[in-house]
Amino acid sequence: MKKIYGIGAGPGDGEYITLKGYKLIRKADMVFIPSSGGKSFAGNIAKDYISDKQVVELDFAMDGNEKGKYAAIARLIDDKLKSGQTGVFLTLGDPMVYSTFCYFMEELVKLGIQVETVPGVTSFCAAANRAKVPVALKGESFYLCDGDIDEEILKAADSVCILKTYKNKASILNALEKHGFEYVYVKRCTCDEEKVLYERDEILKDTDYMSLIMGRRKTV
Repeated sequence: MKKIYGIGAGPGDGEYITLKGYKLIRKADMVFIPSSGGKSFAGNIAKDYISDKQVVELDFAMDGNEKGKYAAIARLIDDKLKSGQTGVFLTLGDPMVYSTFCYFMEELVKLGIQVETVPGVTSFCAAANRAKVPVALKGESFYLCDGDIDEEILKAADSVCILKTYKNKASILNALEKHGFEYVYVKRCTCDEEKVLYERDEILKDTDYMSLIMGRRKTV
């Protein structure tokens, strides 16, 4: 049987890849990395660990037919792997948190490929540590969202993280301020280009796709 490990490559720094993930990468017969426009962020994170491995780039540029794209990529992996071989697929952060691997692994299973996932350091946990902002304390609730805030949920949360903030940053900050949250903006977390910003004007000027906003309700 063929097997694929979906490995969380973490937020950006290769040293955040877990020891288990590293060992599986080194033992794998083949390494699969997602690519868009000829670039692979996950591949760059793990570059020091895969330079001597057989690497296959998979084009994940979305064209509106995501389900068909996932199925086609799964078939390509099935063609590349021989019976009894093991491959690893590298994904940013954790494979079970806002990851295309969640959809993609369903197509692998349909083809009879065994799938196992390995946890990775998420961007929001890494950012919280870099900015020294607690994600949640005892008795608190944490709200994680992707791009848009549901203000009804926000009202009940003590802390929040919003991923992919590049499109509607002003409305996000307005909602946080309205409901009494302090916030911090982190881009390219753990990368050489990392920036941690606290001032609203500076945050609004930055347009990096790889960014997030952490917020905590102000204490009286």
